Amino acid sequence: MTNLPPPAEELRLLDTELWHLDARRAVLLRRRAWLIHTLQAASAPRGDRGAGSVPPSRPGRGVASARRPETSAPGVQNVLLILGGVLLTVAAVAFTLVGWGHMGIVGRSLVLGAVTVGTLGAPVALLRRGLASTAEATAGLGLALTVLDAYALHEVVFTGTGALTYTAAASALLAALWAAYGLGVGAWGRADDRTDESDEGKERAVRKAARPVLCLPLPAATATAHLPLLLWALALGAGPHTFTAVLLVTAAAGAALALRATEVPVRTVAVVGSLGTGTVGALSAGWLSWSASGPGTAVRAAALLFLAAAIALVAARRVPKPDVAVGAALAAGLCAVAGAGGVVRASLPGVWTVPGYVACGVALLAAVRTPLPQSSRRGLVLASPAVQGLAVLCAVPLVAGTLLGPVTGLERPWSGVPRDFRAAVFRDVPWPPDAATVPLVLGVVAGVLAVAARRRQDRWPTAVGAMLLGWAALLVLPGVLALPYGAGLVAQGAVAVAALGCAERARRAAGGTSPLMLTAMVLALVTSVVLALVSLASEPVTIGVLGATTLVFGAVAVRPGFGPFAAPAALVHATALACAIGAAAGWQAQHTALLVLVVPAVAALVAARPAGSSTTAAVEGAGAAAGLLALALAATDPPMLALVLSLCGLVAAGTALRPDRRPAAHVAAGLLLLATWVRWAAWDVTTPEAYTLPVTVPALVVGFLRRRRDPGLSSWPAYGAGLAVTAVPSLLVTWGDPHWLRPLLLGTAALAVTLAGARNRLQAPLVLGGTVLALVTLHELAPYAAQVVGALPRWAPPALAGLVLLALGATYEQRLRDARRVREVFGRLD
Repeated sequence: MTNLPPPAEELRLLDTELWHLDARRAVLLRRRAWLIHTLQAASAPRGDRGAGSVPPSRPGRGVASARRPETSAPGVQNVLLILGGVLLTVAAVAFTLVGWGHMGIVGRSLVLGAVTVGTLGAPVALLRRGLASTAEATAGLGLALTVLDAYALHEVVFTGTGALTYTAAASALLAALWAAYGLGVGAWGRADDRTDESDEGKERAVRKAARPVLCLPLPAATATAHLPLLLWALALGAGPHTFTAVLLVTAAAGAALALRATEVPVRTVAVVGSLGTGTVGALSAGWLSWSASGPGTAVRAAALLFLAAAIALVAARRVPKPDVAVGAALAAGLCAVAGAGGVVRASLPGVWTVPGYVACGVALLAAVRTPLPQSSRRGLVLASPAVQGLAVLCAVPLVAGTLLGPVTGLERPWSGVPRDFRAAVFRDVPWPPDAATVPLVLGVVAGVLAVAARRRQDRWPTAVGAMLLGWAALLVLPGVLALPYGAGLVAQGAVAVAALGCAERARRAAGGTSPLMLTAMVLALVTSVVLALVSLASEPVTIGVLGATTLVFGAVAVRPGFGPFAAPAALVHATALACAIGAAAGWQAQHTALLVLVVPAVAALVAARPAGSSTTAAVEGAGAAAGLLALALAATDPPMLALVLSLCGLVAAGTALRPDRRPAAHVAAGLLLLATWVRWAAWDVTTPEAYTLPVTVPALVVGFLRRRRDPGLSSWPAYGAGLAVTAVPSLLVTWGDPHWLRPLLLGTAALAVTLAGARNRLQAPLVLGGTVLALVTLHELAPYAAQVVGALPRWAPPALAGLVLLALGATYEQRLRDARRVREVFGRLD
């Protein structure tokens, strides 16, 4: 094929463009004449205007818009021609199907023959006169009449012939006749007197040679030519292999026609037909290969797939567009792998099916050294990763089961040593079928990616993929080999250590953190978690594995760049180790919480050392998580919870000694205060003021002295803690006290604190005192409010709520203004 059309086609295009220019020029000339006439009529006196003068246009209507056509003349012409052709075709069908029986065989033949011959001959005269569109519509009607002629012949002459057989023969004959008609009519329509050697005669000959030929017969013949072989195969009752071969042969013929055709409509129809029949044939051959019951059947299916691959590869070599060639070569590679892999599948046990396809896919990489064009080589090479990717998807069930299967061990820890490592991992998860060769498949694909990474400049994505697949192969290998339980644990521990070694090597190669290092570190962490879950089958194994992982990650954390990952991992494993030791010792959960608190203390000490901010934040986050776990373990025992809160407060206070962690002092104060309250609740203290007032008074004095030395100090650190020490416990006791003395005293004290805060414009006394006063008042008025609500009818609360909403809506703007003023006044407080 070539991008330049042949001379006759180019002349036809030029003639069409010139015709459009002439038509446009005529329209513009008419428009110009009308405008001149209109201007002359407008400039002439009123008395000079004759009856034939053109009146001026009405106001509000533009002349151009009034005269602008809504559609083009060629468009109207095409619509009329298409509509006429369709109506004539419908009439011919109705005549053939309905009125056929009212005439004898001679009359029928004469009528249809005469109409068909006349219709097919009319385009010749129309083309000579330059009526290409009319000739095209007439030719379409003639093609439809030939189909009706074929139907009529079957109904009258070939009544005993099978429908499929006759249709196949008729479609072949019609395709040949339409192709000959399309070529012949174009030649006849361009025939001219060649004896005229004058300049005018030569110009007339060139113009006639540029006249367009019929565009419909050749594409129709091309589409019909795809049917005979398929219909004959169906008529002969061909088997699936024969029918698939017929599909592929038809696709090959369509591809050959598409590569040789110069007319765009013919090439388009041939490409669509070839792609359709070729795709169906390739899929059919693939299904035959996959469902083959023996080597012989698989070889027959492979021959069909190789035929499809050859067709696609030949098309890829001759197609001028590189993208299309790459796609065709890719399809050829997939067909070749499907055929060869199907033979391997039928010849070997089922467990070797996926490795066989992978081997065939890897063999496609040898196409790089073949003398094929670059686009073909690229397509064949791209087919290899596609096959390998599908093979990797087949390994997903085994890898997912290895990662998620040990999670079920959390429900039944220390249930006993299993018979082998596979039983420990797939305890409640079914073992995937044909999983014995999964490590081999993953290893081969990982090796291919590793080799490819060495040859690429931007190689880190490929290297990461190779590392992931290699890790997955090693991870599932102990389960596939059904190693003893202890040997499997050692093997997975070795995988974790190897991942850490790869991370160190990647860090040295990159001179710092790199995607490959991060990937290896994440894989090491995931392996350690899986190892810890698998170790839950036995008590000593659990403690040993958790201790080993804690030490390993602790040692790795001191390496440059590993701290943000290894240090938190070591603390997490240490937390799990503490829980395991407590459970092994038979301690209750609240007592195990004390052992867990060792982890936050160690985390605080490690975070105090000079290190990067990311490492410090990660270590402190892991320590905080361990502290929360300790609180959760001790939540059922108030005395132990108070002790745990106190120890957590001490750890937070120690962290607050660092200059960059001063805000931790607030956390420490809150934890210690909460520990005090919990301890009082555990002691059933009914008069907490006896314990809180001795703390509140000195705290307020200290706050007062601090504000004198530092007037800019906020009232919250100065007075907030001291006031809360007494206010909160007293308020909690007040809500359960049925007497009036405590609420009275607490309310009076809260009122005094509120007034003092308002007088001195201090936030902490104002907020704490006002909140306590409001809650005490609500406590005292709650019984009366309940009585009032009980006495009111049921419609009263909704009505009252509606009135309140109406009042709020009516004064919304004023309330917003007042709220803004209160906020401004409150913001000016210290």
